[in-house]
Amino acid sequence: MDTFETIKKRYSFRGSYKNTPVPREDLKKILEAGIAAPSGCNKQTTSFIALDDPELIGAITSFVKKNGFSGSNPPAGICVLTQKIQSYADKYFYIQDYSAAIENMLLAITALGYVSCWIEGQVTEAAETQNQIAKLLNVPADYTVVGFLPVGAAETEGNRPSYKPFEKRAWFNKFGKDH
Repeated sequence: MDTFETIKKRYSFRGSYKNTPVPREDLKKILEAGIAAPSGCNKQTTSFIALDDPELIGAITSFVKKNGFSGSNPPAGICVLTQKIQSYADKYFYIQDYSAAIENMLLAITALGYVSCWIEGQVTEAAETQNQIAKLLNVPADYTVVGFLPVGAAETEGNRPSYKPFEKRAWFNKFGKDH
């Protein structure tokens, strides 16, 4: 699948996963895609924990379901961690860093034939959830859990979003004009 096809095919999956394991070889490729993401001032503030232990995955999905996530337990997942590291002056780019890393991983997940969903709000809105996940995964205190990506094959295709037309969101040379 080429890059543009992968981008168009990716969507946020909130359905049931097949009970088919995701090989560690594939998880490593997904992690490498996250590591290869751009990083403000190359501070490399984002780290990851790949999960293929059903008990750990079950615990994490129960935490995020408690906060509103509706998907089923996937066969694998990735916890996204960040460190708030100052880049220069009063500038921090850790949010941009982990956002770029997550998108790279979502594209890698799609390219490998799996589905996922960027789960952030159900992780970050409650400090209790972040702390539960961090404790479960032995995350050091200077890291913050900011996201969870379930990974697996879809039991059935999920609902794809519709997008506003190109001309309502993108222009050439000036806002709102086709020049």
